[in-house]
Amino acid sequence: CGGCSYQTMDYENQTNLKKEMVKNILDGVITNKDYEFEGILKSPVQWEYRNKMEFSFGDEYKDGPLALGMHKRGSFHDIVNVTECKIVDEDFRRIIKAVLEFATDTGLPYYHRMRHTGFFRHLLVRKAVRTGEILIDLVTTSEAQLDEARLVEKLTGILHTTNNSLADVVKDEGTKILYGQDYFYEELLGLKFKITPFSFFQTNSLGAEVLYETAREYIGDTNEKVVFDLYSGTGTIAQILAPVAK
Repeated sequence: CGGCSYQTMDYENQTNLKKEMVKNILDGVITNKDYEFEGILKSPVQWEYRNKMEFSFGDEYKDGPLALGMHKRGSFHDIVNVTECKIVDEDFRRIIKAVLEFATDTGLPYYHRMRHTGFFRHLLVRKAVRTGEILIDLVTTSEAQLDEARLVEKLTGILHTTNNSLADVVKDEGTKILYGQDYFYEELLGLKFKITPFSFFQTNSLGAEVLYETAREYIGDTNEKVVFDLYSGTGTIAQILAPVAK
């Protein structure tokens, strides 16, 4: 597919490359070069780390069979099935396979990006690393009626989102709960976070813990100090600082 450009490179070389990129960016915007650069912090896990994925419906090639996966590299139209994707775990792969089988069995077409007709658009999957809870959201147009999908083991909820916009993005124009609930919980550094389908949350939960621990160390002693957390998504850093601040 068109993602994971550096997957053929060993992880040590990946981090070295990213280190050079970040350093070059900093040197381009910081006029005073007298600063300490500490390099890159590695993710605790290299594979199966993603807790959120957005998959697209399409055809494997022009007028070919229905596919559910990622865009082919260099192609706006062709969709590559990613049932062996290495950055998600087996639950993601099972869900992709089951949903593709379900969609194929309905006989309904995928949404054609040029003709702006069709039904199936995207599949959004989110899974918490700590709790194991899974939430899936099937995104379609309103061009047809959807029978309730078969339930998958360990799912917290199955949602059906309608999106009639022309843009090829996952957009919420109305969401219906088919099964369970429209949120799940993830745990970071001893705190539990409630996440909905369209919440912003770091896609690598274990990597986020490294990030937040480092931020907390940099800030230092916050006892009896007021901390402002502005324009920062779900406020995870503020929540992690809250127990040790005023």
